[in-house]
Amino acid sequence: MNLKRIGLDTSKAVFTVHGVGQDERTALRCSLKRAAVEEFFAKLPATVVALEACGGSHHWGRRLTALGHEVRLIPPQYVKPFVKRGKNDRNDAAAISEAAGRPEMTVVAVKSAERQAGAMILSVHELLVGQRTQLVNAIRGQAAEFGVIAAKGISKIEGLLEKIASDAAMPQAARDMLALLGARVSELDTQIKQVELQMKQQHQASPVSRMLDEVPGVGPIIALNCALRVDASQFKSGRHFAAWLGLTPKERSTAGRQRLGRISKEGNERLRHLLVSGAMAVIKYARPGSKTASAWLLKLLERKPRKLAAVALANKTARIVWAMMSSGEAYRRQPAG
Repeated sequence: MNLKRIGLDTSKAVFTVHGVGQDERTALRCSLKRAAVEEFFAKLPATVVALEACGGSHHWGRRLTALGHEVRLIPPQYVKPFVKRGKNDRNDAAAISEAAGRPEMTVVAVKSAERQAGAMILSVHELLVGQRTQLVNAIRGQAAEFGVIAAKGISKIEGLLEKIASDAAMPQAARDMLALLGARVSELDTQIKQVELQMKQQHQASPVSRMLDEVPGVGPIIALNCALRVDASQFKSGRHFAAWLGLTPKERSTAGRQRLGRISKEGNERLRHLLVSGAMAVIKYARPGSKTASAWLLKLLERKPRKLAAVALANKTARIVWAMMSSGEAYRRQPAG
């Protein structure tokens, strides 16, 4: 069977195949159980296989590449416009195939297993911190129901638990449950410290991460995120990278008039949040003569609100990060304002 391209819609159990011939007409449609996917593609001549860049796609990208096929991973938001009428597996597979046929379609590079494994530490750290925050909020909320409160901050939770344990007016059942939650918070604290130690070691072992750490507003965590999660070769320019992060304004231009709105907030939410937080830290200490405050930033703060300036600075930082990762050049500090 001489196929030009295959669109593969993946799922947990059943995969849908949509193949087109050299004339771009549908030549193959079928559904495969998960266990039969590799056997099916092993029998086909080498061709282009397109998938949505979603959960499990990099695994299948590696497997299909090993079978000799050319794999193209396409962001789901770029596939959606090609879905015709109602959404179902067959229409999705056809849309993936059609999107992959566009000559200028953006694709995602297939990550190696080692690269994915290395980046897992970041996801685990984010998950553990989120769980701890959820538990702390639950303890605060439940304790407040009995009139026991404490100042904000993770560091204040230990004092709150001590107040709860010594509050004779609170029913014993409530104290027991809150103590149970407190023990879980303590356990998470230990696990988070262990993961952060491993992250520090990874940061020190990565030349790229150490290089990016020199940029004001970046720091070890952002630097490690960029080193492990960003492939600079995927982006044509620093603006392209900033747009991927969602740090560029939405555009609704028409009839020759340019209309720019708020930032799109599309793309990598976690990295965007980190860059904006890092920018806010720089702005907090921005003073004439300080090492991190450039003349550009000081002038921007004179005419714009701090949060808006933070987004602009995060955009600029993203472009600097891309330029450094693309060229391998170290950061050159700008003259202080």
